[in-house]
Amino acid sequence: MKKAEMKVYRDRLLALRARLRGDVDQMADAALNKSRSEANGDLSSMPIHMADLGTDNYEQEFALGLMDSERKILHEIDDALNRIAEGTYGICEGTGEPIPKARLEAQPWARYCVDYARMVEEGRVEGV
Repeated sequence: MKKAEMKVYRDRLLALRARLRGDVDQMADAALNKSRSEANGDLSSMPIHMADLGTDNYEQEFALGLMDSERKILHEIDDALNRIAEGTYGICEGTGEPIPKARLEAQPWARYCVDYARMVEEGRVEGV
């Protein structure tokens, strides 16, 4: 892969990382730092209905799940940026073959070609 192409992918990865970090921080603030009364502006100390409590718990768990997914992607992005720095970006870690540009366009942090990624997901080979 040419240096100009690497720079394009690096810039995309950096922009995506910055956006995801902002999203994770915002979700963390919303999910972890606000009680129901703060969120609604309710200063009353009256007990909350059980259904409201269940909704709050569901929303918090959902936000935490999204945060976990986005943190995993942030880790993959950091790994991809390291591969760019090392000059190994765009090479499948399983086969050593180039990863098609269409895959890198769709998932710029990809470490495997589609066929090898499928084998990892199916448990037929170990991920590197």
